[in-house]
Amino acid sequence: MNTIHILSIGNSFSQDAQCYLHDLARSEGCQIEAVNLMIGGCSLERHFRNIKGDKKEYTLEMNGHTCSGFLVGIKDALLARSWNYITLQQASYLSFKEESYEPYLKEIAAYVRELCPKAKLLIHQTWAYETNSDMIKAQGFETYMQMFEKIRPCYEKAALDIHADGIIPSGDAFKKALELGIPSVHRDGFHAKLGVGRFILALVWYKYLTGITIDQVTFQDFQEPVDEKEYVLAIETVNQIF
Repeated sequence: MNTIHILSIGNSFSQDAQCYLHDLARSEGCQIEAVNLMIGGCSLERHFRNIKGDKKEYTLEMNGHTCSGFLVGIKDALLARSWNYITLQQASYLSFKEESYEPYLKEIAAYVRELCPKAKLLIHQTWAYETNSDMIKAQGFETYMQMFEKIRPCYEKAALDIHADGIIPSGDAFKKALELGIPSVHRDGFHAKLGVGRFILALVWYKYLTGITIDQVTFQDFQEPVDEKEYVLAIETVNQIF
């Protein structure tokens, strides 16, 4: 298989999703170059304004590692490679508000397609906050399921609005993980847990991008321990959503 090149115009949620992706793929004999444009909490509106102003405000992250010392802009990143996939997402605190997506998402999608006409454009469906956390209560919800019920249709509409080539179902995966009995997928109420949370996300992206079975995955290079039960449930989680 040739190297898969993927660029996320994102924030810390795409950082979580990409953290283990390259290394997991490599451990399975697959090459994925994963690049993330990182501004914490960055919304579609800010991405749009950064495009219009050609602002170099993004920390470049490659294969789960930060390239410190310089900042880049969206245009530079889009022109840097022949990308196979480019992902877009809304900031988590706006992801359940349908009115927050436009007119920004359509403008960003048009710009991406103009500069990278051969790339497939994907929506990264992000996740809800932790049940009963201060973070979720501040958004007017009590449980992950309540918040995610508002997020999911927003991303479905977003994908239709820009004729996206697909949706990477990270939010669905966290929902399923909680249903299957993984006690927590969050580390601070909203970001992914450094072990099992980021592992689930890597499995989702890897299986989505490659179509390769994950049943025999042996990756173990985690930032915090993942016990045997969590490991098995993480694989089962992703198998159940595809």
